[in-house]
Amino acid sequence: MNYRAVETTGEYVARLETGADWRAEIESLAEEVDADAAWFSALGAVQDAECWFYDQEDCEYYPIEFDEPLEVASCVGNVALLDGDRFAHTHAVLSDADGNAVAGHLNAATVWAGEVHMRVFEESLEREYDETTELDLWL
Repeated sequence: MNYRAVETTGEYVARLETGADWRAEIESLAEEVDADAAWFSALGAVQDAECWFYDQEDCEYYPIEFDEPLEVASCVGNVALLDGDRFAHTHAVLSDADGNAVAGHLNAATVWAGEVHMRVFEESLEREYDETTELDLWL
């Protein structure tokens, strides 16, 4: 296990803009507050979404697309540097009008309404390719 203690430098709340990309809005907030490492939670609703499922046998992401309004029942993730850019690793639980839920790595979604809480860490986190999982993981 690889771990370290973290100190926080600030906490922020933000409203995501209707029509914007959900993950890009979180990355934009990280840019605005100069966060090279953070933890966030969010909720709201999206007009559409693309979730990714990571197949551990194939070591490949497979997209699942939704072209309908969905509630964001829960969204958590972190911000770290990936190839020098801020990247919001985002997971979400989404529900449809019948209450059916889907979950996964949220790659993209169009914001209808969204609110986010971000806790910024003092030291940066960087992602680097991991040969075992074939994923970009924290150093």
